[in-house]
Amino acid sequence: MSDDRSSTIVGFIGLGSQGAPIARRIVLGGYPLVLWARRAASLEPFADTAAQSASSIAELGERCDHVGICVVNDADTREVCDVLIPSMRPGSRIAIHSTILPETVRDLARQAQSKGIALLDAPVSGGQPAAEAGTLTLMIGGDEATLAAARPVFETFGKLIVRLGDVGAGQHAKLINNTLLAANMAIARHGMETGGKLGLDADALVELIAHSSGRSMGFEVYGRMKRNLATFKHGGALLDKDVRLLGELMGNDADYAAMRDLSLPFLGLIAAS
Repeated sequence: MSDDRSSTIVGFIGLGSQGAPIARRIVLGGYPLVLWARRAASLEPFADTAAQSASSIAELGERCDHVGICVVNDADTREVCDVLIPSMRPGSRIAIHSTILPETVRDLARQAQSKGIALLDAPVSGGQPAAEAGTLTLMIGGDEATLAAARPVFETFGKLIVRLGDVGAGQHAKLINNTLLAANMAIARHGMETGGKLGLDADALVELIAHSSGRSMGFEVYGRMKRNLATFKHGGALLDKDVRLLGELMGNDADYAAMRDLSLPFLGLIAAS
């Protein structure tokens, strides 16, 4: 399979708040792009690009050399791959950008391998702003040769691309990352509440911490949404999912429990907002 941008046809499924800008970066990066979506409205933002659409997942799979998947959960990822894998040619590859259980990815990789298809787990971090800027972080699980072949596609939307081990390792890292984010946001909330009790101006405190040793991405995110927690309701639901997924892997592990116990009251607050 060639990685020449004019001859490597890329497919993408999952045009949500993060997947859509990833797909846009791919097509603007010079790759022929084929999209599939359940809703026609999801394809409308690509009308000003060279991207084409497929009428079905199977058609997309038949046409593409590399397919990225960025759907919400394990069930959706399996549903897509159940149709995609049988339709793709031997020698093609799949990159799963969804955040799901490592064992789900490993199972799908075994299914793909039986058809001569390579699979990477490649969850991303940075959110919609980083996707739009092409500066996402990719956490890779899979063999080095497959990553080397996929890297030019990943570089259209990613800045830091790190291989952590075999298939599933990327998901391990992403679940740890997101559980830490949830815990950091919970601590940020306590910091902001403490500042309020001491009479500090909230905006000034956010600016100060952003340039001081207590800064974190969690604090920055919480600082932006502090007056309206409901603005983070969707993001909070995804973080809650990832905290629970890591719990399925770790059980009663003390280190996981410490992060979980910090984050759950905050995530409950978001859910209730």
